[in-house]
Amino acid sequence: MTDLTTFLEVGGPVAALGGGAAYARAKHPGVYWSTVGLPVSTTRLLSSYGSVMEACGLTVAPSRLRMLAVKATTRREVRPVPPRRGIIRPTSTGLRLRLRLAPGQEPADLAASAERLRHAWGVHAVYVTTIKPGVVELRLVGFDVLRRVRMPRKVDAGFLRVPVALREDAMPFVRDYRTVPHQLTLGATLSGKSMYLRHLIAGLAPQPLALVGIDCKRGVELAPFASRLSALATDPEQAAELLPVLVKEMEDRYDLIKARQGIAPNTPAEEITSDVWGLPESERPVPMVLFVDEVAELFLVATRKDEERRDEMVTQLIRLAQLGRAAGIYLEVCGQRFGAELGKGATMLRAQLTGRVCHRVNDEASAKMALGDIAPEAVTAACAIAPERPGLAVAGDTSGGWSRIRTPYLSLGEAAETCRESAHLVPDLPALKPFQPDVPARPVEAPGLAVRPRPVTD
Repeated sequence: MTDLTTFLEVGGPVAALGGGAAYARAKHPGVYWSTVGLPVSTTRLLSSYGSVMEACGLTVAPSRLRMLAVKATTRREVRPVPPRRGIIRPTSTGLRLRLRLAPGQEPADLAASAERLRHAWGVHAVYVTTIKPGVVELRLVGFDVLRRVRMPRKVDAGFLRVPVALREDAMPFVRDYRTVPHQLTLGATLSGKSMYLRHLIAGLAPQPLALVGIDCKRGVELAPFASRLSALATDPEQAAELLPVLVKEMEDRYDLIKARQGIAPNTPAEEITSDVWGLPESERPVPMVLFVDEVAELFLVATRKDEERRDEMVTQLIRLAQLGRAAGIYLEVCGQRFGAELGKGATMLRAQLTGRVCHRVNDEASAKMALGDIAPEAVTAACAIAPERPGLAVAGDTSGGWSRIRTPYLSLGEAAETCRESAHLVPDLPALKPFQPDVPARPVEAPGLAVRPRPVTD
């Protein structure tokens, strides 16, 4: 009886502690990592660093001077030398560790052993980043940060920079229009593409720029943000009228650059290497971001007349993609399906869209169209996105790099309210006045009755 009482007194709290740790790991992985995972993984790393590096083939033979020093001072066996380790810096999602590579090593050697390091140190993932020649940073992620997305508190945002998602290495994915001017975003129904677009518009709304939308789904995606839009086309007919106006606006900006820099008026726009950012701030036109939702609707035709209109619109879109960056005009092209079978100009338009974001799609051809020409291995990752994880996507650019990202939840009401609060920032662009959407007045709630009527009873 005494042994049973002692067991209950000791085992009860231990069982409760173990159950609490298991609950925290499943429901609150950040809390579990900070209390349990961080000290355990740090201990594993410190105690097994040399042996793990040797097992992964990341050690090199010591220098002659080191061999002579070891033999002269001790009788120990001279062991291979691992990369020199820096200070371990814990974070809310993992660990950071800088390594100085040994002679003859390269970052690719560490990247190839990332899976082995993950298992050896008991973390969710290991990522390798080059800091400078000879120095790399190991970023150890303690848990799946994409299961429940929480953006970092401090994000390097700024003008034309919008943090829209979280990468799988726990770093924010920032949409930088100055670095990646145009982007193609694909995603099937309920894949999270609309949420991604919602974050972009809500992040750009408080900035001094013009937002223009083409939404051929009768405006159901972009109409809630009408208070912040300078122009909105809700069908192909309106888009066919709006796109020439945008091309004319781009040409006028090129004329402004020519006049300021003394370039001959008959110089083709393709030969002008400068941009609007070289103009004085007082003369610089406001940047413009064009959102094209359901781009496939612009390619679909039913009659001969529609085909001529389609060719004109596609040509104007390609011109904006080719020449718009220098004029401060940026494109965000979205759709459920995008392929060469859409018609003439589809592949040419895609080639001008530097950034690529592919959510879950219904066919492999769309994933190949988005990512196949920049990172073929990313196509497999995009096709493996499960329907149970909306907002998960694969982001890449023409440099060949890619990563998995996931957009946090943002309600439509919050995004629309942000646009209403920023409505005073809509710039005065006379050419776009005919296309400026009508903003419906916010309904006024009826005041509550002081005396409630007696309920009807039997």
